[in-house]
Amino acid sequence: MNMDFVRKLPVPKELKEQFSLPEKLVSVKAARDDEIQKVFTGKSNKKLLIIGPCSADREDAVLDYTARLARVQEKVKDKLIIIPRIYTNKPRTTGEGYKGMVHQPDPEREEDMLQGLIAIRELHTRAIAETGLTCADEMLYPENHRYLSDLLSYVAIGARSVENQQHRLTASGLDIPVGMKNPTGGDLSVMMNSLIAAQASHVFLYRGWEVKSAGNPLSHAILRGAVDPLGRTLPNYHYEDLIDLYELYQKRDLVNPAVVVDANHCNSGKKYLEQVRICNEVLHSCRHSSEIASIVKGFMIESYIEDGCQKIGEGVYGKSITDPCLGWEKSEKLIYSIADQL
Repeated sequence: MNMDFVRKLPVPKELKEQFSLPEKLVSVKAARDDEIQKVFTGKSNKKLLIIGPCSADREDAVLDYTARLARVQEKVKDKLIIIPRIYTNKPRTTGEGYKGMVHQPDPEREEDMLQGLIAIRELHTRAIAETGLTCADEMLYPENHRYLSDLLSYVAIGARSVENQQHRLTASGLDIPVGMKNPTGGDLSVMMNSLIAAQASHVFLYRGWEVKSAGNPLSHAILRGAVDPLGRTLPNYHYEDLIDLYELYQKRDLVNPAVVVDANHCNSGKKYLEQVRICNEVLHSCRHSSEIASIVKGFMIESYIEDGCQKIGEGVYGKSITDPCLGWEKSEKLIYSIADQL
């Protein structure tokens, strides 16, 4: 093999024991998980906002941002459940660029996977301890999920991963909501097949074990837009798109039909300011269609302290070093606007 085996890393159990979630926070997570689950099972009419930076880049700014969300959450708790995006794994289209905190706990230093695993565990733990909010992360690497499995309340599977067998089967063994994005080409049948797989029971190989999953009834769709053969972005959040998705759900043997609308990525053409308009349009569609209202469970929004993005090394506190994000003032205003429309 053309690779160097640098060092053997601790297994998840070892890191969980060394950097454990305090017992008093275990009950906080259990209560949050139950509240979020009720949205997907129809027992709660609240909407979800999975909101935060494109990628978690530095602990201080991410925790500052999450604390701001916690203060807003208290004001909108009757209408919304806010799930901070603390995405510590970052997929890269070409493999180049910042791959997330799990690779580089400091984006300006060399990669260090051991320190990265410790950093992401400590970051998610501190978020719960300091804000009472349990968070979301992307399951970019299925075999790494167990490093955070006792901390997360939501997992997303990205557009490039949704066709992968290991992602689908691992999702079937999780007991928290797993959002499956439509693939970059936009074929919704691929996403629906992923949901069928994730909701079913399987026997498969995971981390050197033969395991049997129970199936995940909380797995659901995420619409994030698509890219056509010429590289142009195509949105899929419009009224007609949501009706199409509703009808696809009716044709398949799936429980808890649900969708979270990703307001950025190809839906906005990465024009981050469009996220405000997109959320408002989807809410308008919900008011005009009981079918759409029944499946739309919330939004995924890329937001940070400062508008836009920057290059690594520019040093602007709370500004994304990957995709551009909606700044805090606009984000706070958007959250209140969404709550007012529910």
